[in-house]
Amino acid sequence: MLNEDKIRLMTSISMSEKKNGKDLAMVHKYFKGDFISLHLLRAFIGYTVCWCLVMTLYGVCRVEELFSTFSLMDIRDYFFSYAAWYAGGLFIYLLITFAVQYRRYRRAARNRGNYLAKLKALERRYDFQDWTKETRQGG
Repeated sequence: MLNEDKIRLMTSISMSEKKNGKDLAMVHKYFKGDFISLHLLRAFIGYTVCWCLVMTLYGVCRVEELFSTFSLMDIRDYFFSYAAWYAGGLFIYLLITFAVQYRRYRRAARNRGNYLAKLKALERRYDFQDWTKETRQGG
């Protein structure tokens, strides 16, 4: 005989796995600090590479203008100005990355807690079913 409650619970567990499977694995694989640090490092590297590419492209497009009209002091001033823009943009980007990844990890941890609670409930149902079978056979 089919137990509808167990079927609903197993369906709910299956849907949780399908919907949040990647997040469940992520929470199981990393601690919160490690997960956020990994994404901050990836964001730092990505931002730096993009900034270097954009500045190289900008420099190549304006190389003649830079060397013909500016003195060495002007180039140095522009360098420090662009370095300040880089640092400010990097700070904002890392702050946004931290907020997004922190929220993502918290949500995944909450989903994992719900998933584990459902698994424990299903395990209790099977244990109860086994216990009732043993008592019926023994009595």
